[in-house]
Amino acid sequence: MSADGPSAGGGVGGVPRLRLDELLDELQVRIGEVRGTRDRLNGLLEAVMSVGRGLDLPQVLRGIVEAAVVLVDAEYGALGVIGDDRKLAQFLPVGVSDGIRARIGDLPSGHGILGELIRHPEPLRLSELSEHPASYGFPAHHPPMHSFLGVPVRVREDVFGNLYLTQKRGGAEFDAEDEAVLSTLAVAAGIAIENARLFEEVRLRERWLAASSDITSALLSGSARDEVLEGMLERARDITGADTGVFYLVGPGGELRGSLAAGQGAEAHRGIVLPGIRGTLAEAAMAGDGLVTVADVESDPGVTVQPERWAGFGPAVAVTVGTREKPSGVLVLARRRGGPVFAAAEVAGLPAFAGQAALALELADRRRDAERTSMLEDHDRIARDLHDLAIQRLFATGMTLQSARRFVDHPEASERLARAVDDLDATIKIIRSTIFGLRSHGSPATGAKLRSRAVRTLDGAAAALGFTPALRMEGLVDTEVPPAVADEALAVVGEALTNVARHARATRAEVSLATVDGILTVTVTDDGIGPPEGGRRSGLRNLAERARKLGGAMAVGARAGGEPGTLLEWRVPLAPPPPASPPARPF
Repeated sequence: MSADGPSAGGGVGGVPRLRLDELLDELQVRIGEVRGTRDRLNGLLEAVMSVGRGLDLPQVLRGIVEAAVVLVDAEYGALGVIGDDRKLAQFLPVGVSDGIRARIGDLPSGHGILGELIRHPEPLRLSELSEHPASYGFPAHHPPMHSFLGVPVRVREDVFGNLYLTQKRGGAEFDAEDEAVLSTLAVAAGIAIENARLFEEVRLRERWLAASSDITSALLSGSARDEVLEGMLERARDITGADTGVFYLVGPGGELRGSLAAGQGAEAHRGIVLPGIRGTLAEAAMAGDGLVTVADVESDPGVTVQPERWAGFGPAVAVTVGTREKPSGVLVLARRRGGPVFAAAEVAGLPAFAGQAALALELADRRRDAERTSMLEDHDRIARDLHDLAIQRLFATGMTLQSARRFVDHPEASERLARAVDDLDATIKIIRSTIFGLRSHGSPATGAKLRSRAVRTLDGAAAALGFTPALRMEGLVDTEVPPAVADEALAVVGEALTNVARHARATRAEVSLATVDGILTVTVTDDGIGPPEGGRRSGLRNLAERARKLGGAMAVGARAGGEPGTLLEWRVPLAPPPPASPPARPF
């Protein structure tokens, strides 16, 4: 056997067989590492492409967390979105079941380890969470977590949020390669988030423009003001995802009237009247640039007037309708407690949208003024026609009947003619009174009439009551009621509504003024706790005394039919009582 043949040790080419086996094993390990690195790179590339394809922001965010969990082989993952207050505005977990999440309770807001990345936006790797100084521990029912890896997600230069991964499978620790892979995914996630944000802003802008266009079309079609405003309220709730919406009208004295409300808890805002904007979100909106957002409207220190109306609500936004010099109303949108704060992009189109509402109110006022002018012109025409045509013909008919009486011999027929003439005279008086009433509505020189004064009295009482009472009128209250009686009647209405506000704890009230058969009847009803026990109050005694001086009477009692509340009826004659006869003098 030559020297170049196989050695006794069984090696090849001078290399021992044992050493060759080691080299083959090492080569297989290297090939496995290369294959694993290739597979991970392919997985990273696939994850980057996956998150980059989406344009719906919530879907993109969840896709980022799901891709991160797979790439670093973690059991649990989450994406925390940082809000303007440097706390977590959103927290999207993966790996925790809905049942466990419900048992844990509220999602984290940014304390402990999660807050550490908010304060210091740099990658953080831990083999044991509990050993870090910032660790607060876990709430009850929380699954055990030990290893941790967190990296910030940046959109351009701003930190959008953080990726949190815990509990690497197999009990291993996250290594530098895991950190590099997750950091790479975070860069791609920032780009995907920015694209989704831009797409969301464009879509929101289109929705706001479409809603504004719909309002303009409704205005031009002649729709009623309240109908347009209700549509505006629903569209604003839909676009912003708000749970409730309230539109307050601003009165000439700065008072707020909650005339429109929709969504959850809307009944608490309907019909509410506030004497001013102080202590409300409207004050904050008008004091600023016309738009203000709050994180928790229920406990906001600026909301001091009737804060119980916002019980259970958290994030809210308020925008003024109209200009600061001439505000028409305030639009308030709110989400239930626990909902996300209104982002700037979500409400960016709200001021322009509110401008369309201001246009709706302005056009409604102009239309109402035009209708009022047309109505007054109609009044003048009707009054002129009644005076020039109806009265003259009735008068001529009455003269004819009077002249015909001397040709009638039958006593009963003569009596009937006399009654017909008297009825014509009474009809002429009624028509003349109607003419006077029609013309007096458009003549400021004649002074305010009972009808308009009653409306102002109820408006003045609304602030104390917290709602606007209903008003019903019957008969010619403007022409048949003498000024002195009208003054007394209005004083009675004001005093009665004051009693309702102080003692009744009512939510509704109605005032009725009626002139029938020479009697003025003032009725005030409410749905409160009922008439007082143990005698009359001094205010009620004053009302009874006013009725007695005018020859009338007043009664107070429970409402008919067993309905809750009180009924006050004040009745006086329209003609003054005859003077008492002087005592007879002796001869």
